[in-house]
Amino acid sequence: MTAGLSNQTDADSRIITIDTTRVINRQQSHYGVIDIGSNSIRLVVYDDLSRAPFPRFNEKSMVALGAGLDADGRFTDETIARALHAIRRLSAIARAMKVERIDVLATEATRRAKNGKDLIDAIRESTGLETITLTGEQEAFYSAHGVISGFFKPMGMMGDIGGGSLEVAEVIADRVGERMTSMPLGALPVTRKLEEGYSATKKWIDEILSESLPPLLTNPVFFAVGGGWRALARIHIAMNNPTIKVVHGYELPAKDVRALAISIAKMSPEEVAALPDVPSRRIATLPASALVMSRVLKKLAPDRVAFSAYGLREGWLYKQLDEEEQYRDPLVEAALAIGLPAARVPAFSEALALWTENLFPGETQNDKRLRLAVCALTDIAWREHEKIRATDSFLRLLQFPFIGLSHPERAFISVAILARYGGKVDDMVKDAVSNLMTSSELRRAEILGRALLLGHRFSASVPEILKQARLRIDADAVRLEILDAGSIPDSDAVQSRLRQLAKATGLEGAEIVTVSE
Repeated sequence: MTAGLSNQTDADSRIITIDTTRVINRQQSHYGVIDIGSNSIRLVVYDDLSRAPFPRFNEKSMVALGAGLDADGRFTDETIARALHAIRRLSAIARAMKVERIDVLATEATRRAKNGKDLIDAIRESTGLETITLTGEQEAFYSAHGVISGFFKPMGMMGDIGGGSLEVAEVIADRVGERMTSMPLGALPVTRKLEEGYSATKKWIDEILSESLPPLLTNPVFFAVGGGWRALARIHIAMNNPTIKVVHGYELPAKDVRALAISIAKMSPEEVAALPDVPSRRIATLPASALVMSRVLKKLAPDRVAFSAYGLREGWLYKQLDEEEQYRDPLVEAALAIGLPAARVPAFSEALALWTENLFPGETQNDKRLRLAVCALTDIAWREHEKIRATDSFLRLLQFPFIGLSHPERAFISVAILARYGGKVDDMVKDAVSNLMTSSELRRAEILGRALLLGHRFSASVPEILKQARLRIDADAVRLEILDAGSIPDSDAVQSRLRQLAKATGLEGAEIVTVSE
């Protein structure tokens, strides 16, 4: 994977800030989505209808609606019965969890079935839930918004492979481009087509792509959505054992993904089953998903593939938000949701954000959101033993299910929090992140962490005390300027933390001075 943080520029004027009162006083309202797909029916219950929702519950049933059509293209009675059984269970669970709103979305199989309305009517009669059947273009639209929701200003082409269809759309920062399409290249129809032979299936896929797939004209990045394609990422992670094993945001050269996809597309079920970390429910259809991936990448020719855990459901959720909520930063919002309730003094993160505002001259919008995320997480481990706080926080944050960040940015946050807890940026840490961060980015993360450590120590995590001091990093020394020396004198512990910060910056001087406003 390529080292280095995002080089996104300040293309908009969105507000990225820490507002303690808004976060602490927010009343959560559980929200659920039931997704009736061609292969599975899934319920996800989110903790809130917000910019960075966390799943509280996630369950799917492999009903295989797409395979449950008779010769006339109608759902069989048995298929409808299986679907109703699954939906009744999921509906009962959601209501028991006191989910205040449940949206039911049906996709390709339901809209294709001649008696799809019978299933929708049966769901209403059995559960009282109304089902929305999405068109292929709507599927593409909402899946693309899922990528917009899960990444920071993504640019490229999104592809979402489901059981019955493949949706493709442009993503352009915070909006979906005009070019989007839905094609009958889901895992189930391609699996059936493979019975006619590999070469014939490949030719069939290429013909459909040639007719329907728009060219990649934005950034050369392909965002891969859907369980079949996430399975490819899981297998690659298991084969290569990278430091960060989170699928969302896992990014690879397109040539590597295509090579893996071509290999799996030609495998027997027994060979697929032997792959590391392959989901058992994907064994039968994974060669089909892999073949579609290889042909899409050949056609689009992107430089890189980024895997997304966010798709249709999250895009639907995102579009239910008002414009102000949509425009909040997902990383900062998630960090606030995790960090502030766990902190001894929730308002201290906001104070640290102001205190470090001028720490890095020329800070970009992306730099700022990373710094604020670190400030929000600065007190997540205060209850843990001091000997394990740094390392445990580092390892936990490397794998934590944040959204809106790349794996290098995840490493930056982890190193900064390790340094905030006084951990050593030693060979173990450097080896863990060496393929994710440059040496200058590693140094920047350590500087931020040591500055936060100093702020906590000087002020005892009290915002009013932190306001009595400010940081200056000059050419010869790092200086902690005390605005009112009579109020809070320094200590040996404060001086020690200041020297640690100076060492991180490469300076020998570390001074505590009294200044007047």
